[in-house]
Amino acid sequence: MTIAAVYWPRRFALPAAEERLFRVDAWSQILGKCHWQASARGDAPCIVIVHGLEGSAESGYARGIAEKAFARGYHVVRLNQRNCGGTEQLTPTLYNSGMSGDYRAVLEELVGVDAVREVFFVGYSMGGNLVLKMAGEFGAAPPAELRGVCGVCPALDLAACADALERRDNYLYERHFVGGLLARYDRKRKFFPDRYAPVTRKISTVREFDDAITAPAAGYRDAEDYYERASAKNVMGEIRVPTLVITAEDDPFVPYVSFLAAGINKLEWVRFEAPLHGGHCAFISRHGGMERFWAETRVVEFCEGVRAGDVAAAFCLPR
Repeated sequence: MTIAAVYWPRRFALPAAEERLFRVDAWSQILGKCHWQASARGDAPCIVIVHGLEGSAESGYARGIAEKAFARGYHVVRLNQRNCGGTEQLTPTLYNSGMSGDYRAVLEELVGVDAVREVFFVGYSMGGNLVLKMAGEFGAAPPAELRGVCGVCPALDLAACADALERRDNYLYERHFVGGLLARYDRKRKFFPDRYAPVTRKISTVREFDDAITAPAAGYRDAEDYYERASAKNVMGEIRVPTLVITAEDDPFVPYVSFLAAGINKLEWVRFEAPLHGGHCAFISRHGGMERFWAETRVVEFCEGVRAGDVAAAFCLPR
């Protein structure tokens, strides 16, 4: 199912996107693809979508949620993480799973500049870790405008995910990610040759890439230190906004047991849904049309339930 979702032919009924650069630190911007409702920006809720490792704002699930949310009256912002979607020149840094501050900056701009009063974040995989980490870091005093957060197959235990990728049956996934990361790093070097040196050691796993490149570039001691400090599992218990976490028990490289070990199924502010099947960020149902990709619909339903103040609707089991 994981592979099928990538190659499934899809068409999306979305208006043309407005490209917007969000300033996330003094040296860095990230690119958003924005779909604004015709009404004043403060009159409609906004859903911000963050993709996963080696994805982009053009990933199928990002456009799928955008289509469904826009049809329900939401502004939609599809974000590229740093360096993704052909934006390597917008920041001197690499991207990593600890950069939750980027999404805090986006939230602040949407509220302060656009006067949006209701903002939801949804992240897939690596993006799920980032938005959940952001929510947890707000702790007991989240901004009133942050109405809810959703993580789909969030990689909230980075070490467990790296371990899973190294299994023999995940060889193709590991090869895909490592190839993409190395290619992106090579493109980055061309923009910032004085900052990034050529890779001189053989890298065949995501853990090796993170140990040699990601961790030192971001100020972590090594991959182990990076995984421990950047994992959202450390702050999930601090979340105080309505939160939906969806994963699948058969996800090939975000282990279901990592959610149980972190106690996600016991947290007051978190609705945890884990069907037997769904793969990684796929969740293809037997129904056609808007119901084909079940998790996308579920995310929008959750946001609608939160907005309506209907706790039962927001936290209900899927049909």
